[in-house]
Amino acid sequence: MNALLEPLQYGFMVDALLVGALVGAMCAVLSCFLVLKGWSLMGDAVSHAVLPGIVIAYVIGLPLVIGAFIAGLFCATGAGFLKRNSRLKEDTAMGVVFTGMFAFGLVLFSRTPSDMHLDHILVGNILGISRAQMWQTIGLGGFVILVTLLLRKDLLLICFDPRQARVIALPEKFLNYLLLGLLSLSIVVALQTVGIILVVAMLVTPGCVAHLWTDRFDRMLGIATVSAVAATVTGILISYHLNGSTGGCIVLVHAALFFVSLAFAPKYGIVARKTKK
Repeated sequence: MNALLEPLQYGFMVDALLVGALVGAMCAVLSCFLVLKGWSLMGDAVSHAVLPGIVIAYVIGLPLVIGAFIAGLFCATGAGFLKRNSRLKEDTAMGVVFTGMFAFGLVLFSRTPSDMHLDHILVGNILGISRAQMWQTIGLGGFVILVTLLLRKDLLLICFDPRQARVIALPEKFLNYLLLGLLSLSIVVALQTVGIILVVAMLVTPGCVAHLWTDRFDRMLGIATVSAVAATVTGILISYHLNGSTGGCIVLVHAALFFVSLAFAPKYGIVARKTKK
């Protein structure tokens, strides 16, 4: 018990646990929609594509969050444009856009004198988060969660049945762009926690875990949120005791939860399916 409570003696650890829990909940809520809509690769694409936006925002003196958000939206809309105006499939278009933007960001970063550390952008630095960054994360993360939950029924319909959404006069195109915007904003928020490379795991794994446990969407949201918050807090505590990468530990715990669910989930786990046979 003393070992578990030891990290709480330090203010930076308490801040990291609070911010990590919020980011975990935010990613979990969006993860359910991404998994059901088949947009897992979109999360990967947007997370890598924000790098040039971060560098350009730094150069011209804008808040980094604005540059990252604009770059993420540009990646998502650019992939959609390529899909509509060429023979390329959606996953191919996303691959072309996000790899090009990520490479462009690396070149810009290498040519821009700054005190930014590339490893903090790539893998996060939640233990070094400032109080201003903490409040920014809480504000933006809370906004993403609130909007997503308020519009969850409409967003769920465009994920499952876009044709029915058009029949009942839902603004399908607006809702798709809204979901892309929320995805971009969530990636910006999570950058400080796990960075560009690992954020996709937090945006995909909780939804996959919950999808193995239930067929009901509201229950799926709850399971995803609980698993994501628990995995994030546990990963931070493990990283403290191991003196290892915090973002890496968080994602490893998420992965462990997924494989446990894959094996032992009561309805769709491997063991349950083999028992039924």
